[in-house]
Amino acid sequence: MNSYERLEAWQEAHQLVLLIYRSTQSFPTEERYGLSSQLRRAAFSIPANIAEGAAKKWAREFRRYLDIAVGSMAELTYALRLVHDLKLISEEEWREIETQRDQVGRLTWGLYASIRRAAARAD
Repeated sequence: MNSYERLEAWQEAHQLVLLIYRSTQSFPTEERYGLSSQLRRAAFSIPANIAEGAAKKWAREFRRYLDIAVGSMAELTYALRLVHDLKLISEEEWREIETQRDQVGRLTWGLYASIRRAAARAD
């Protein structure tokens, strides 16, 4: 098991990516390179940056990758609002994804705060 796989934030973010991939499969074909692609890239960026940051030697470096993950979370949040308002996903899918997205956000911010404290102690 890779070190990042032990992180709950990564585990939950990975589950979010799976939800996003499943829900975007039913998008209209004209959205294949639009919203579907954007949602998938933003969602993928979250656990990918957690994994990459966990591989870094210093807490300060890890924190930089968590900054990117948090930014991707914000991008995903807006994209999800848009596809919900465009009615490209059902209310049930929306609620399931939002619940998971909220969980990932809390865990990622918690990890960020923990790494920030570790970086401050290293200074």
